Amino acid sequence: MSARKSAPGGFGLIIIGTEILDGRRADKHFSHFREQLELRHFDLPYSMVLRDQPEILVAQLRWAMSRKEPFFCCGGIGATPDDYTRQCAAEAAGVRTAMHAEGAEILQQRWGKKATPARMAMVEFPEGSFLIPNPINRVPGFTFRNGHYLPGFPEMAHPMMEWVLDECYDPSAPKAQHSLRLPGSVEADVVHLMEAFTDAHPELSFSSLPKFTETGTEIELSVTGPVKEAEQGFRNLIALLEKDAVVYIRVVH
Repeated sequence: MSARKSAPGGFGLIIIGTEILDGRRADKHFSHFREQLELRHFDLPYSMVLRDQPEILVAQLRWAMSRKEPFFCCGGIGATPDDYTRQCAAEAAGVRTAMHAEGAEILQQRWGKKATPARMAMVEFPEGSFLIPNPINRVPGFTFRNGHYLPGFPEMAHPMMEWVLDECYDPSAPKAQHSLRLPGSVEADVVHLMEAFTDAHPELSFSSLPKFTETGTEIELSVTGPVKEAEQGFRNLIALLEKDAVVYIRVVH
């Protein structure tokens, strides 16, 4: 594994499993990954669930590889005929798969004479991959380019993901989120204020969540970013609202 580094833009998450989309199993990755990223102050720019279908996997993995942030990919690295992830990652990058020498040694130690070709195929990774240790059954995952590829089993994937975060990346700086509610407002009434705010604070994440309440309409505005910048931005947002005499209520998180 290469030296520790930062994770610009946080981490993406790709979950591979036809059984999830078919409703045969419920996803258990998203909530855990989001929780672990939040603990380390990392963002989650995107998440997707994909079928075990090669043309889909190649296209989406190629897209994820083209982005600046690293990503995790769960599922499809086993030994069954519908496990395509290793081959699709290689195809997306235009490289071949090859038996990983260290990975092969681990499997030989684990299974001995029972290390069948099907089992050994689980360490045929895209050329240039690094191993991710598996504390459950020792069958490793792998890191290739900006992607970290893990098994589909949550019991394996979750500790492996945490290992990658702790061993390979420096923690991000703490972030703060500030929110307020605009009772009786609709977004069309305050779009000009939101545009003025986002133009003045491109470094902050800004969101607007409209909803209907028992008494009418309401908008919740949130500002997220580095602690000092978020605090200053929130004060500026309040100043914009007060200048236009917009009624607001602070939200306590």
